[in-house]
Amino acid sequence: MKNARLLPLATMMCLAVGSAANAATAERSSAGTLRNGTNVEAVTLRSSTGISARIIAYGATLQSLVAPDSKGRLADIVLGHDTAAEYEAKQDFFGVTVGRFANRIAKGRFALDGQSYQLPVNNGVNTLHGGVNGFDRQLWKVESITSGPTASVVLSLMSPDGDSVYPGEVKTTVTYSLNDRGELTIDHAATTTKPTIVNMTNHALFNLAGHCARDGAMRQLLTIPASRYTPVDETLIPTGELRPVRGTVFDFSRGRVLADGLREGNDAQIRIGRGYDHNWVLDKGQTATPQLVARVVDPASGRVLEVLSTEPGLQMYTGNFIDGANIGKGGCVYRMGDGFVLEPQKFPDTPNRPEFGSARLDPGQTYRHTMVLRMSTAK
Repeated sequence: MKNARLLPLATMMCLAVGSAANAATAERSSAGTLRNGTNVEAVTLRSSTGISARIIAYGATLQSLVAPDSKGRLADIVLGHDTAAEYEAKQDFFGVTVGRFANRIAKGRFALDGQSYQLPVNNGVNTLHGGVNGFDRQLWKVESITSGPTASVVLSLMSPDGDSVYPGEVKTTVTYSLNDRGELTIDHAATTTKPTIVNMTNHALFNLAGHCARDGAMRQLLTIPASRYTPVDETLIPTGELRPVRGTVFDFSRGRVLADGLREGNDAQIRIGRGYDHNWVLDKGQTATPQLVARVVDPASGRVLEVLSTEPGLQMYTGNFIDGANIGKGGCVYRMGDGFVLEPQKFPDTPNRPEFGSARLDPGQTYRHTMVLRMSTAK
């Protein structure tokens, strides 16, 4: 306080104005109603750098992420829909929070403490992203919003014991936070009343050229710091092998244009997935703080996206099953290759693969997954 009194009045006024100019804001609105007439809240986070994120309470969904290109032009870089009703109409996972268990569980079965559980299947013979009524199909509660140096919104959900057959009452929160350094942080947390399994992540589909860019997203350059990946069987369940990426189209360790491997029909894994739909074994492993798991550069716009996470795996998916049947924001027809997913998480089918680690959550413990979407432009 002594030093503050010594500052000239003009200097103090400039500091106050600068502080206000750099503040990030959070603003409530509506994303429309669900078929039962329930209103769905939306919260828009805005930074002074022009970056903004709109989150809707249905599915705790990242509906839009607007970022400038190298010339300052803004574009929405995630695929999605204009209203909550459109997300409810079809389970396409655009930008949603997935859980209780992200990715696939073989035949929907797992065992815990000698008890077997049969989940509903929704992806061929397997359970995907929690099933037909996963976290993405729930209306979350907007607990709080905050403006300031960092703008944030906290959403909560209570999943009852036996929800989609999963054991334990699980209370979970997802917090989106946007700062003026171009970082959107997504914090996942969960507690349980009984031993259960939890694996949460965000399922945004990115296109750094803009969600409806004419040429799609497959010319963008992706780097993944991983020397191994988990090959899959015909139902896209990992075989258990941790296969080296070196010498294959799965080697993104030094950067690779996404399109380069998509037509590599000589690779059985590309044939099975109709492109990329695989988990990379991150060299960093599980970490206490978020570390780099992917970096994407769009040469046309100059936009750069870095994804950081505390989790040991990264599922990358090139939108191989998007067929134009589900119309997106602004009436855009989304097709194969129009976006790609970068999902940090535990490995697919971990509950059935002890060698992959553990997805177990016990009473008294708190599950946490922090991921960061860091946006910038190429120099």
